Amino acid sequence: MKKVKILLIAVVVLTALLFSPSLLLRSAVINDISGNSKVTPIDSSSVSKKDTVIELAGHKVPVLKGGMFDRFRSNSPLSVVAQERPDIDLSWFRTLQKEKKDVGFITYSPNFYYSNSSITAIYTADMKKIKELLPAEVKDLVKPISYTPGRGLIAITSYAYHYCDNDVYNELSISIVTTKPNKSNWGLISLMGELKDKSLWGYVLKLPVNTELARVRGKVGYNLPKWLIPIDYKTDGSNMTFTYYDEKGNLDFSMVGKKLEITGTSPEVNRSNFINLNTKGQLTHGYSDIRAIKKASSKKGEDIQLNLSNGSLSTFIKSLGLKKLVRYDYQPEFQAALYTPELVAESHK
Repeated sequence: MKKVKILLIAVVVLTALLFSPSLLLRSAVINDISGNSKVTPIDSSSVSKKDTVIELAGHKVPVLKGGMFDRFRSNSPLSVVAQERPDIDLSWFRTLQKEKKDVGFITYSPNFYYSNSSITAIYTADMKKIKELLPAEVKDLVKPISYTPGRGLIAITSYAYHYCDNDVYNELSISIVTTKPNKSNWGLISLMGELKDKSLWGYVLKLPVNTELARVRGKVGYNLPKWLIPIDYKTDGSNMTFTYYDEKGNLDFSMVGKKLEITGTSPEVNRSNFINLNTKGQLTHGYSDIRAIKKASSKKGEDIQLNLSNGSLSTFIKSLGLKKLVRYDYQPEFQAALYTPELVAESHK
């Protein structure tokens, strides 16, 4: 009888340890909306008076006439940036060295993103669905981090790139949070280790953008799942809001993040790594270094909301089975250096 009691106590303690991280989290705030709103769809073949057409990797791409990319093809002189935007701190970029790369077109790595804003929500999600979405080749290298039994992690980020080597554009990222290459999945311990190292790993599932330049560059040069949709960005009142439409201009969903109070902290750099497959089915590793200038975080579910319709992106997000908010990051000002992907080293396979 005594052994049975000890066994029961052990089971209770183990269960508590396994599920307690989730019990401490707030529920994700996900609302249903109608998709009646509509905007003009983006026509990549249409050229406005402000644009000029260039050829990039065999594509005819409209770009801003006289813009950063039109003039410098991702190799913008910092002296020009300093002259055009004297309000931007360029000290970090001066420590980085660009390298000429051929990725299906000539570019210079890393690409510089001088002034940007974003909101990120990390949610618990259905692990079974997550595993279905990871290609077998990727699963051999990295594993989806299990937050609690049966629950993995999905990161959803909305970006507004206000001033960068590739002009101005907005972007949505939906990614699976994974372990480092060839590392065991220790759940929360693995996640905390990556946070401590300031180097997160993931597999990108969706990455729509709102300019043809960003689409072609990302798809051809970075092996990323990019396509073209209208994306609205607003920052007024107490919220930062991104609204996403489908390719026909129909409202799909919106992501609304509360403007959190920013404390006086020094800028810090974190790395965001992504594993993908190139057109030959080979594993590649790319990354972006993020220099957070203004940033605040929260675990309150009501601070970040997803408003979903029956659109394709909304339907996909619903299929992930999001339940709990792990963390919300509000980043009204950050800088980034995006490096071109390289083949995964044999030592990582």
